[in-house]
Amino acid sequence: MTYKIGFDIGSTTIKAVVLDENQQICYKSYERHKAQVRQKALEKIKELERYTKEPFQFAISGSGALGLCDDGKLPFVQEVFASATAIRKYYPDTDCAIELGGEDAKILFFKGSIEQRMNSTCAGGTGAFIDQMASLLDVDLETMNEVSLKHDKIYPIASRCGVFAKTDVQPLINQGVSKSNLSASIFQAVVDQTITSLAQGRDIEGNVLFLGGPLYFLSGLRDRFQETLKLADNQITCPDTAINFVALGAALCADKMFTRDELVSILEDLLNAPSSTESTRPLFEDKADYETFKARHHQSDAKYADLSLYTGKAYLGVDSGSTTTKLVLLNEDHEILYESYTSNKGDPLAVVRADLMKIYETNPNIRIYGSYATGYGEELMRHAFHLDGGIVETIAHYTAACLFNPEVDYILDIGGQDIKCFKIRDGRIDDIVLNEACSSGCGSFIETFAKSLGYDVETFAQLGLKSKNPVELGTRCTVFMNSGVKQAQKNGATIEDISAGLCKSVVKNALYKVIRAKNKKDIGEHIVVQGGTFQNDAVLRSFEQELGLEVIRPSIAHLMGAFGAALYAQKLHRTRSSILNYEQLKNFTHKSVSTTCQGCTNHCALTINTFSDGSRLVAGNKCEKMIIHDQKEKLEIPDLFKEKASMMQKVQKNISHGKKIGMPLVLNNYDLLPFWTNFFDVLGYEVVWSTPSTLDMYHDGQHTIPSDTACFPAKLVHGHIKQLVDQELPLIFYPCMTYNLDENQSDNHYNCPLVAYYPEVIAANMDLNNTKFLYPFISFDNEKNFVEKMIKSFETVDIHFNKNDVKIAFRTAMNKYRDFHEELVQKHIDAVKFAREHNLQIAVLCGRPYHLDPLVNHQINQLLTTLGFVVVSEESVPRQPAHKVNVLNQWTYHARLYQAAHYVCENPDMNLIQLVSFGCGIDAITTDEVKTILKEGHKFYTQIKIDEIDNQDAVKIRLRSLQSALAQNKGGQHG
Repeated sequence: MTYKIGFDIGSTTIKAVVLDENQQICYKSYERHKAQVRQKALEKIKELERYTKEPFQFAISGSGALGLCDDGKLPFVQEVFASATAIRKYYPDTDCAIELGGEDAKILFFKGSIEQRMNSTCAGGTGAFIDQMASLLDVDLETMNEVSLKHDKIYPIASRCGVFAKTDVQPLINQGVSKSNLSASIFQAVVDQTITSLAQGRDIEGNVLFLGGPLYFLSGLRDRFQETLKLADNQITCPDTAINFVALGAALCADKMFTRDELVSILEDLLNAPSSTESTRPLFEDKADYETFKARHHQSDAKYADLSLYTGKAYLGVDSGSTTTKLVLLNEDHEILYESYTSNKGDPLAVVRADLMKIYETNPNIRIYGSYATGYGEELMRHAFHLDGGIVETIAHYTAACLFNPEVDYILDIGGQDIKCFKIRDGRIDDIVLNEACSSGCGSFIETFAKSLGYDVETFAQLGLKSKNPVELGTRCTVFMNSGVKQAQKNGATIEDISAGLCKSVVKNALYKVIRAKNKKDIGEHIVVQGGTFQNDAVLRSFEQELGLEVIRPSIAHLMGAFGAALYAQKLHRTRSSILNYEQLKNFTHKSVSTTCQGCTNHCALTINTFSDGSRLVAGNKCEKMIIHDQKEKLEIPDLFKEKASMMQKVQKNISHGKKIGMPLVLNNYDLLPFWTNFFDVLGYEVVWSTPSTLDMYHDGQHTIPSDTACFPAKLVHGHIKQLVDQELPLIFYPCMTYNLDENQSDNHYNCPLVAYYPEVIAANMDLNNTKFLYPFISFDNEKNFVEKMIKSFETVDIHFNKNDVKIAFRTAMNKYRDFHEELVQKHIDAVKFAREHNLQIAVLCGRPYHLDPLVNHQINQLLTTLGFVVVSEESVPRQPAHKVNVLNQWTYHARLYQAAHYVCENPDMNLIQLVSFGCGIDAITTDEVKTILKEGHKFYTQIKIDEIDNQDAVKIRLRSLQSALAQNKGGQHG
C-alpha cells in the first residue's frame, strides 16, 4: 500500500488529509486560502514532505479546485462522490448526510439509490452567510455559538443570502433583541434554508451525518437542526473529521501516482502562468487627474465650528441606519459642532449614549434646542434619549441636499444596505425609488468582498483608485459575483483591479437594477450624491464615468441623514430640547425582553424595551394593543382588508352539515371562498376551510416544498393541506383552474401557472395518509361543462350528485359570489366617502386576492391605517371602462391591477401601493406597467416586496416616505 493525499479546495478554505500505508489518517489540516488557491496548494504540498513517503497517490476535490485540475491535468474527484466514498467506508449506516461549507451546501440521501442535492451559486445558508451575520452582530463565531445556546425566542430571518438577512436582522437589533436570540434565529434560518432549498420535499430522517466547518464548530447550529428535524441523540453524528471529510474521500479515491517534485513543478507552473481578464477603462489616468477630481469635490465641503467655545443654540440629528449610526450637532449657522459615524456593533444605543456624553463633556453648558432622529432605529432613539421628534429618511436627505445645491433635481443616496433615489421637480419630491431587500448596489456589497479578501473596507477602497485595468464584473448580486471575482483572481487580476471593478458594479447595480435608468435624462442635471458608500472616491468616480456627468458629493456624504435631521430640528423646534442631560445619560440603562403578544390572532413577536427612567418602548407590534395612548376617542379608519376578512368569516358562519369537504384557504380560494362555500352548501356539504396562515403552519409543510423558487403564497399551500389532513377529513377538494372568472377587463382571463396548477404539485409531493385528494381541471366559462365535470370528478371518490342539483348549486353560488363582490364595492364607496369627509388620503393596496392572508401581507394594511390612510383594495375598485395597456393583458388579477392604477390616476386623493411576492416572475411585467400608468398620471409608485420575513421597519420607511412626499406636495409638514 502507498500513502494517499487528498485535498478539498472549497470557496474559502483548503483541507488536506494524508493516509498512511494502512489507510489510517496521519495528517489533516483546515485553513483559509483567502482566494490564493494555487499559492496555498503549492505551500501545502511542500509542507507534507515530512508526512509522506514517495511516490504517493494524489487527488483533489472541491468547488475551488476544478479550474486548477483542468489547467494542471491533476486528478479531480467530484466532491459528492468523495463524500459518499468516505461515508460508505466509515459510516455505512448513514441515511442522510448534510454538509455545509463556506459557500457550498449539499445533502446526500442514501436510502435507495444515492441522491444528491446541492445549492446553486447562491451562498445563502452556508458558512459565508454565518460569517456575515457574526460580523453584523460584532461577535466572533465562538461567542455567537455560545450565546445562541441561551436563547429563549426564535425570530424569522431570511437566509437566502447575507444581504437579504441583514435587512431582517437590523430591525431586530434596533428593537433591542438580544444577541442570544438573534444568533439562534440566524442558525434557524440556515436550517430552514437547508430544508426548503436542498431537501426540496424529501424528508431528512433516519441516521443523519453532519459534515463541514459550520456544523463541526457550531453546536448551536447542530441543536437547531436536531430540534427542527425532531432527531434523537443517537440519530445524529458529527465526526472529528467533519471538516476534512471531502478531503478524506478524495484521498480514498486517489489512484494516480506522483512524486513531490512532480507536483511542485506542476503547481509552480500554474502559479506563474500568464493570464488575462476582461477589463474596463481606469478610474484615473494619472495622479494629476485624481488631484483635479479631489479639488472639485472639496468645493462641497461642510463648515465646522468649535464645540468647546460655542454658547448659542444647538440642534442635534441622529441617523440610526442599517449598519451604522450617524450623529451631527449644528450651530445656528449650520456649522458642524460635532459629528460621529460609528458601526452599530449590534448595540446602536451604546453608540449614541457615548456620543452624547462626549458632547456634554466637551461643552457642559451646551444648549440643545432641538433633537430629531431618522433611519431604521428612529423610534428606539426617540424613546431612549427623549428626543423631540423623528423624520423619515427621504425627507432628511432631501433637506440636507438642498443646503448644498438649492437647484438639486436628483438625489441618490447609497448606504450600507439601502438605496434611496428622489427626483425633484419644482422644488418638491416628484418620485421616490428605494431598493428592495437585496442590497447588491449598496455599501455592504463592497464591505462583504473586502472582508472575504482579507482587507478592511477603507484600505480596499483606496486600492481601487490605483487600478489600471478594472475588472468587468457586471451587475450581479454579491453571492453570484463571488465566482466572477474568484475567476478574475485565477486569471491574474490584482486586488486593485478587483476593487475598482466592484465599485463600478455597485454603480451599475444602482443605476440599472434599482433606478432602471434608460438614459441620462432619467437622472437629472443637478445631482447630489450622498450616503457612506459615496465617501469611496472609486464609487464616486465610477458614477461620474458611467453617467458622463459631474455631480456634487458633500464632504459629509456619509452624515447627510443626521445633518438633515438636525436642520429639520432647527426648522421646527423653538424651545429647549427634552433630550437627556449628562447625569441622566450617566445613569442610563436599557433592558429588553422578548415576548409574544396574545392580544389578537397576529401573535406578534414583541421586544419590550425598558429604560432607566421607567419608560418603555414596545417594538414589533403590528397594531396598537400593546401601546398606551391617551384616552381620547380614536377615529376608526376604514380598512377593506379587515372588512373583506370579516365578510369571508360571515359567509362560513351559519353553514353546518354532517358531511364535510376540506378546502385550503390559499391562492385563488381567497377570491372564490364565497362561491365554493355556497356551492357545497346547496349540495348538503359543509366546507371546512383551513385557517389563516401562521408561521407554524408554514413550517409544518415546509419539508414537502419541492422548489425554493415558488412564491411564498404558493409555499404556504403545503402547510394548509397538512392542517386539513391532520383533521382526518375524508376528502380535500382543490381544483386546478386554468381560467379565472371572465370580468371582461382583459384580452383573456387566465390564472397564473402556479395558481392554476399548484394542486398537482401537492398531489405529487405530499403524503395525504388516508385523506382522498380531488383536484380536477374545471372552468366556470361554461355551465354545462362545469356541471358534467363536477359530477364525474366526485364519482371517482364515490360521491354522487344529481345533475339538476349541481346546476342549481352553480347558479346559486355564482349569484352569492357576485353579491359578495358588489358588497365589497359598496364598502369601497363608503370608505372613499369617509376619507373625503375626514380629509384623509386613500391607499389602494393592490396585489392578488391571497395578499389578504395576514402572514403574506404582514398587516401592512394596519400599518397604513395607523399612518392615517383609508385602505381599499384593487378588487374593491368599482368596475371601470376597459383601458388600453401596453402589455399582453390576459390574466384576470393583473387586469384588476391595471384598472386600479387608472382609477387612482383619476382621483387626486388616492395612491397605489403594490404588494409583490418574491419569486413572482409575472410581476416583472405588472410592476413596470402599473408604474408606467401611474407615472403618466403624475402619481407616486410604491412597491413593497413581501415573503415569509416580516420586516415592518423597512416597510414603514417606504410608506412614511410616500406620506411625507404627499404632504410636501400639498405644502404641509412632513415627517
